Amino acid sequence: MPVNTCPWWNGPCLFEALDAVELPPRDPKGPFRLPIMDKFKDMGTVVMGKVESGTVRVGDSLVVMPNKAQVKVVAVYRDSNELRFARPGENIRVKLAGVEEEDISAGFILSSISRPISSVVEFDSQLQILELLDHKAIFTAGYKAILHIHSVVEECEIMALLHQIDPKTKKPIRKKTLFVKSGAVVVCRIQVNAPICVEKFSDFPQLGRFTLRDE
Repeated sequence: MPVNTCPWWNGPCLFEALDAVELPPRDPKGPFRLPIMDKFKDMGTVVMGKVESGTVRVGDSLVVMPNKAQVKVVAVYRDSNELRFARPGENIRVKLAGVEEEDISAGFILSSISRPISSVVEFDSQLQILELLDHKAIFTAGYKAILHIHSVVEECEIMALLHQIDPKTKKPIRKKTLFVKSGAVVVCRIQVNAPICVEKFSDFPQLGRFTLRDE
């Protein structure tokens, strides 16, 4: 597009902006992680998802978390192609032996046995409160919401506000925090109703980043 078409814009063009996007780090030699988006039966149990870490090969022994079912990889597919292996970033289907389809749910993680992903019902996290509802304008212990993390959607409750973060210095505010409002950054303890798989954000950003939704 000629420059004089949009004289008001002096930033990068679309392709330059796309080229500048930093892709999330995914290690093909790291512990295997595949958040399960869906599952179905097809001459066995098949799960679908995107490889976030590690490499999966036909014949691998893995574990489904959080129910700790040990499985064997029978086949790996991408679209209509059968593969010998798949690496991070690929959307695949994996046929498994050793587990029934009804024992797997969306949000489970297909994981390496030697370094399995953690499963928790309570964890500490840092939240940025973007916008609270008008009729629930205070965020405090007891606040209930819907948690979205990788392929998990789960009800949760804020158990405690541990401390607030100063937005300018990025350091904890020593004063005890009883509640916060929209725009605040706070470290809190979250509890879910059933075990979910999570990672530290510093280790796996794509498995440690989440959103809380209310209505």
